[in-house]
Amino acid sequence: MQAIILAAGISKRLRPLTDKTPKCLLKVGEKTILEMTVNNIIKNGINDFVMVTGYRENMIKDFIGKQYPDLKIKYLTNPDYENNNNSYSLWMAKDYIINDCILLDSDILFDYRIISKLLASEHPNCLAVNCNHSLGEEEIKVIVDSTDKILHIGKTPSPLKSIGESIGIERFSHDFFLKLGQVLDRKIVKEQIVNEFYEVSFQELIDGGNGIFMVDVSEYRSMEVDTPADFERAASEIQGITL
Repeated sequence: MQAIILAAGISKRLRPLTDKTPKCLLKVGEKTILEMTVNNIIKNGINDFVMVTGYRENMIKDFIGKQYPDLKIKYLTNPDYENNNNSYSLWMAKDYIINDCILLDSDILFDYRIISKLLASEHPNCLAVNCNHSLGEEEIKVIVDSTDKILHIGKTPSPLKSIGESIGIERFSHDFFLKLGQVLDRKIVKEQIVNEFYEVSFQELIDGGNGIFMVDVSEYRSMEVDTPADFERAASEIQGITL
């Protein structure tokens, strides 16, 4: 099992906090967001990492090198991080994934048991969903059928029809990830679509008959840090998260 962490973005919405520091290296309490993320992955027995970096990447590499000197990690540089989105960063990882994998955005505070629950699922392709979160236009929303198979995912589904929010942590089989890589390759190389959320490609695979299932992780705390208000709230939220 491998872990993919996407950490290339400039995080404009968090300025001025990210003027000199990548978002994942902001400290919440005594630890950085990245440190908590890596610890949660390792705690689940995953020790093989692929990380896509961009904005102030040397700070990230220096931090990992000092904090985890023996970590098995492959760094990939997204050189045009200001003009592309997370689908591009994920596309960059496609040739370095040789096993089943966990995919994470680098700006999530989360209980380590969320990954544990994904790994325990009977479905090899699944993603973590918070069914208690209030939904609006910005959330990545999920509509499922009676078996928890995802029918629609993205920002466009109706909040009233959606069961919850995808929190940005996924588990994929190697076979599924190969198919995802093919979709991303077509979009980015042939169609030059570089500024897209990766959930659009998830939806294409779903529409093509590839099953992805929801795993309800509502009993565990998580939050995404996108704005200064989120960052202020994170200090109190972290108290209720088991790391």
